[in-house]
Amino acid sequence: MLSRRSLAVLGWLAVVLVATLAGIGAVRLVGDSLTGTPGGVRSQADVARDLAAASSRPTTRPTTAAPTATGTPTASPHQDGQMRTFSISGGLVTARCTGDQASIVTWRPADGYTLRDSDVGPDDEAEVKFESTGGDHSEIKIRCQGGQPVRVGHDD
Repeated sequence: MLSRRSLAVLGWLAVVLVATLAGIGAVRLVGDSLTGTPGGVRSQADVARDLAAASSRPTTRPTTAAPTATGTPTASPHQDGQMRTFSISGGLVTARCTGDQASIVTWRPADGYTLRDSDVGPDDEAEVKFESTGGDHSEIKIRCQGGQPVRVGHDD
């Protein structure tokens, strides 16, 4: 027959085993959100290429050129309104107009920047603010003019 001490040790080992398995299961369930960026870090070129592909899925629509480093916006028709991608020192911002309502569809901070604040709309004006690790600020405000997203304010 097993002694009390042996039963206590076996019980303790069983509890440790169950707790360990539960912890491993929880980490696997949560996955990338604890251990890193889901899907990995994407470059500006990858984001621009994916945006162009997304806006050109129907074969009747032209593809969007990648945004330039000078901040020149590129436009593409979209079923829910006109979309444009803007490049500012803090990152890339893609906005859409549906009627006179502006919305920020996606954004990607540039290297060394993080999202500080956003008002993604839909509203009369949508904006995104980035901040660098060195304390520099970069922001862009978007409105709709003639159904097109236009930059009405930025601070680079």
